[in-house]
Amino acid sequence: MWASDLHPSAQALGLAAALVASAPALAQNPPVITDADIERVRREMPTVTDHDIDAARRKYGIPSDAELRSAPVPTRPNVEALPQPLSHTPIDLEALARGYASQSDAMAQAQGLEAGPGLLVFVSLSMPRPTLQRLVDQAARAKASIVLRGFANGSLRDTVAQVQGLIGARQVAVQIDPQAFDRYAVTRVPTFVLVRDGTRPVACASGSCAPVDSFLRTSGDVSLDYALEHMRRSAPGFGPPADTFLKRIKG
Repeated sequence: MWASDLHPSAQALGLAAALVASAPALAQNPPVITDADIERVRREMPTVTDHDIDAARRKYGIPSDAELRSAPVPTRPNVEALPQPLSHTPIDLEALARGYASQSDAMAQAQGLEAGPGLLVFVSLSMPRPTLQRLVDQAARAKASIVLRGFANGSLRDTVAQVQGLIGARQVAVQIDPQAFDRYAVTRVPTFVLVRDGTRPVACASGSCAPVDSFLRTSGDVSLDYALEHMRRSAPGFGPPADTFLKRIKG
């Protein structure tokens, strides 16, 4: 016969018997707290007296108004006396800024694209220096904009030093604009982008893009005038703006 077949009253009696049988086992080792245990706990617990409270107040008291008024006022540090970083090539930021400002119209074309036509030369400072020198020289004469994706070595100071060494006394617009690389889908350098007059960016997945029929792009390790000649032959509709920049380069 299974246990579940027992009468309910019999099941209850069995459960009660089991509990009664286990009671002596639970009472075999009851915890015993002696007076010695209580005294030991009392000795181990710190007692804070009024004397302790007064001592803490004297040691960590709040300063009075007179003490606050008499406290010395910190002086401004002498910045001129701080150690200055060593620099073998001084960077004339003001002269560099004047060079940028002189081509504000070209900068506006590169950023807003509301006036044009515009000519953008996408480069990297890691390119061979003779190639960069040639492109900067031609961009200055054509009134084109040199576009960089980011800082050289992640440093603004290094970027300014390298750009200043490239442009020298020439007046050419140079800007750092990673969004422009996305706007014209530039994936290699050097890349040359000829933009129609009045072009405005449109919204796209990367933020803003130029309409596909508003610009012409070509890439390769070539001179700026060669790139313009190629654009003029491959897309006659861009001939007039290409001629504008070619005339400036040739003087």
